[in-house]
Amino acid sequence: MSDDPDRPVTYRDAGVDIDAGNALVAALKPLTRATGRPGADAVIGGFGGLFDLKEAGFRDPLLVAATDGVGTKLKIAIETGSHATIGTDLVAMCVNDLIVQGAEPLFFLDYMATGRLEVETARVVIAGIADACRQSGCALIGGETAEMPGMYQGADYDLAGFAVGAVERDCLLPLPTLSTGDVIIGLHSSGVHSNGYSLVRRLVEKSGLAWTAPAPWQPGATVAGSLLSPTRLYVKPILAALRAIGPSRGAIKALAHITGGGLSENIPRVLPDTMEAAIDLAAWTPSPVFGWLAETGKLPDDEMLRTFNCGIGMIIVAAADRCRDVIASLEKSGEAPRIIGAINPRRAGSEGISYSGALVLRP
Repeated sequence: MSDDPDRPVTYRDAGVDIDAGNALVAALKPLTRATGRPGADAVIGGFGGLFDLKEAGFRDPLLVAATDGVGTKLKIAIETGSHATIGTDLVAMCVNDLIVQGAEPLFFLDYMATGRLEVETARVVIAGIADACRQSGCALIGGETAEMPGMYQGADYDLAGFAVGAVERDCLLPLPTLSTGDVIIGLHSSGVHSNGYSLVRRLVEKSGLAWTAPAPWQPGATVAGSLLSPTRLYVKPILAALRAIGPSRGAIKALAHITGGGLSENIPRVLPDTMEAAIDLAAWTPSPVFGWLAETGKLPDDEMLRTFNCGIGMIIVAAADRCRDVIASLEKSGEAPRIIGAINPRRAGSEGISYSGALVLRP
């Protein structure tokens, strides 16, 4: 910046590059256009995005909205310059929350804030968001990129996502017919997903491992590469099951996305006060990253179960007599569902969940 007192002080001098923002919008238009679906053309650039519920085929819909971020997992992406999958995490954290109420994701908006807009970094991040939207069948209809010098330092940036879905009124989950004796089915996670990373990063620091070091729990991967494995998108297999044998047929009664709070706090959220989930911890084998975390942090099972997904990213509560139909539908979509428990009457003093067996944790 010139010392000339008569020289105009521009927005660029203050650290905000309008031209860079315009260049980013131009680069994103073909990416967002590829996410178009019935009800939205996914064209960005206006002041607001439009969605036509009638064109999407709904007759008596309820709208369901969700918002989330990716937590401090973002720090690993920033510190390693690995931004390609963090957009998938952002979308997954939102649309997986919509599907647990039986809602089909319709559209998504993103918010990216940074101290200095790096067009290529932003393009890679938002390309990941667009790809995850396409995989989830929802349109990326808008967003905001905010350049905020003084709020963020260096290459730091933050992300937030906003998703809206719709469900027919008579298909809203959980169903009132949820009852004791119903079966709990688990779907595997791809790893830590996007929760607990403040603890994960602390344990990596404690271990002395560099982000580029080989991951002790995953041969052929680096520490950062493994920990940046994106959150799984459960929308398509669950939507397929809901449409085939779902709420209107009484087979699938409830769903729970296993995020912050782990199994211990998320499953009870979908149960009435009179019931609890009885989970058999020996019914599945968590991926080795969870064993490494438990060993490195000397973490007991109860801490693991209320912090991490421990290998189960989504649970489905199904009618006992339709359980096999639900499993067959999920397997047809490429899932590997596992029966991990059942719904029991709630005992006095219970917090809505009980465990038998022990986690099979091995680093």
